[in-house]
Amino acid sequence: MTQILRSAAPHPDLEGRVMSDERLISELERLVSEDRNPRSMDIDLLPTIDVLREINDEDKGVATAVEKVIPQIAEAVDEIVRAFQNGARLVYIGAGTSGRLGVLDASECPPTFSVPEGMVVGLIAGGSHALQHAVEGAEDSPEQGQQDLVGIGLTANDVVVGIAVSGRTPYVIGALNYAKEIGAKTVALSCNPDAVIADIADIAISPVVGPEILTGSTRLKSGTAQKLVLNMLTTASMIRIGKSYQNLMVDLHASNQKLVARAARIVMQATGCTKEEARRVLDLTGNDVKLAILIALTGMNVDTARVALDGAGGFLRKAIDGKTA
Repeated sequence: MTQILRSAAPHPDLEGRVMSDERLISELERLVSEDRNPRSMDIDLLPTIDVLREINDEDKGVATAVEKVIPQIAEAVDEIVRAFQNGARLVYIGAGTSGRLGVLDASECPPTFSVPEGMVVGLIAGGSHALQHAVEGAEDSPEQGQQDLVGIGLTANDVVVGIAVSGRTPYVIGALNYAKEIGAKTVALSCNPDAVIADIADIAISPVVGPEILTGSTRLKSGTAQKLVLNMLTTASMIRIGKSYQNLMVDLHASNQKLVARAARIVMQATGCTKEEARRVLDLTGNDVKLAILIALTGMNVDTARVALDGAGGFLRKAIDGKTA
């Protein structure tokens, strides 16, 4: 007996999902980061060395793309410096690779610059579990983006950097809209022109690196561009608030043997003193590199050096110039 199959009426949820899929496909088709790269169409046929050369060739254009948005990065740095000077925070928020890069940059600030935990915050859709595992659907909730900022007590004095290669991640959109609503300064970091988050934020940083060597694998050139920009945001901001002397990191926290050795070497490089003298002044200051350099260069005692450094707002060069002027 022949069975006749009849088409069932579309289920409301299924119909809605199809419409959503169609809209999303249409959106993705407009993104430069989702285009197919004409230069890598035969990459699956190449020997290993040529695959690597193609990847390397594509990467060469990333720094140039970042160079084009340095004015916007500078605007963001100035806002971050103002926030730091007012005791406020820099908050990164993103999903997937973008979120992981933000968390990475935030986590490296305390050991590198001896800033307090929480001065630079990294938030990722799906929470800490998402750092190593995909959390399905976490990026699709604008409400969760807002809630995560509420959860850290975001204030109007903070700066929020929303990170999304596509520039359309709902989690990031929700976060930036909330940040603007309460009066916080907002920055959008995306890799597509005319990104949704660029229209929301006060400052838009959009290094356009073009299609990836593997279509849609935005952890490649786009991720590299984001990493470069994040490095610039924190490093330049830390320099501007006095965390360096010349080109030396003088506010590092010597928390292990390597960093203790690096601290001694920094004192030697800054002052021209011997290894023994560097270790002596570091012992006097409890491994405070800034104080150690100031003492080695000026002959001040620890208490006087600390007062001079505080009076210079933590800027070692100003403290030295004030003593030697």
